[in-house]
Amino acid sequence: MRNQSIRSNLDWITVMIYIVLVIMGWLNIYSSSLPEEGADLFDLSQFYGKQLLNIILAIPLIIMILSVDGKFYEKFAGVIYAATVLLVAGLFVFGKEVNGQTNWYSFGSFSLQPAEFAKIGASLALAKYLSDVQVNLKDVHRQVQALGIIFLPVLLIAPHDPGSALIFMVFFFVLYREGLPSWYLWTGFIAAILFVLSLVITTWSIILIAAIIIGFIYLRTRIVNRNIIFSGMMLILVSGFTVSTSYVFDHVFQQHHRDRFNILLGKKVDDKGIGYNLNQSKIAIGSGGLLGKGYLEGTQTKGGFVPEQHTDYIFTTVGEEWGFAGSMTVVLLFMGLIVRIIYMAERQKTKFSRVYGYCVASILFIHFFVNITMVMGLFPTIGVPLPMFSYGGSGLWGFTVLIFIFVKMDANKVNEW
Repeated sequence: MRNQSIRSNLDWITVMIYIVLVIMGWLNIYSSSLPEEGADLFDLSQFYGKQLLNIILAIPLIIMILSVDGKFYEKFAGVIYAATVLLVAGLFVFGKEVNGQTNWYSFGSFSLQPAEFAKIGASLALAKYLSDVQVNLKDVHRQVQALGIIFLPVLLIAPHDPGSALIFMVFFFVLYREGLPSWYLWTGFIAAILFVLSLVITTWSIILIAAIIIGFIYLRTRIVNRNIIFSGMMLILVSGFTVSTSYVFDHVFQQHHRDRFNILLGKKVDDKGIGYNLNQSKIAIGSGGLLGKGYLEGTQTKGGFVPEQHTDYIFTTVGEEWGFAGSMTVVLLFMGLIVRIIYMAERQKTKFSRVYGYCVASILFIHFFVNITMVMGLFPTIGVPLPMFSYGGSGLWGFTVLIFIFVKMDANKVNEW
């Protein structure tokens, strides 16, 4: 009776969208893996064979998650968070270097990327902390503690995998939903603009523009009180951030990171070097037209012109073989999943479940948004996989656990659409 109740209360819309995305993802991995005619689907020497095994192993994982009492995840949120943080920290000692990044554990032919599971731990820990009745994010002390939960794994992940570390910034939207002052988001938005401007124009030009804007606000508007000390501090902060950004870009970023930003901003053209992936990605997506070239018929895909197409650039296969119509179908499926999870989060009876639901939606959105804009040349290449599509057991299992923990939380009560 209990298992029947769980099945009847599952949000099958979310489950079905997940299943469709996983199947579509595998079909595109199969196409991008260049299988020979008559090849065995379970050929573990091929990426599609390995991913099929990853999908099969995800099934008992889902069953286990749905079998555990939903309150388990709230009760042991801190333990799960600590375990995932320790896994990430262990990379400094036991990590295996892959493509210049030490972000994997290797056990023979099996590899594990702990950053994918650190997102789950951080989501549970943040939900547990914010669900405390005493927590008020208007309190600076509480803000620092919440940010500490987010930035601890970031500091450990960033040296190995800056792209995965960036994903954790999306938790600011969750905090904003729970009462974090809006100036945090505005500050982040302005900082992003200043960062881009510092790569396009000179530092002194940015400082001059900032001085003019701050002076105009001081003299002509009532956005802030006419406090010359406050205005001066704003100018100093903007100037300091701009100077430090230029220094970090020139002396801290690695050369391939600088090249990717310069290519994105049109300051450097390198279609045969570091810009090759992006150039081939654009060609593949653009060649698909409205309806695509047909499944397994993509010339860019079959010719292997897009490096790492089965992982970060998997969406190029969709664009080439399924065309604009297929690409929009994938986009709508992701947006439908995200909107559905937000809807589910708002109907939760506990704050813990609601916050966790928003964490799930935010993580899915940032992965989806960054990956697709990345392969289209609208965002720097930072190695962020497309959920349920990109090849990899750690990514698939991580998103599976992330989503189905929330599905289990939601199934603990009788819901109506």
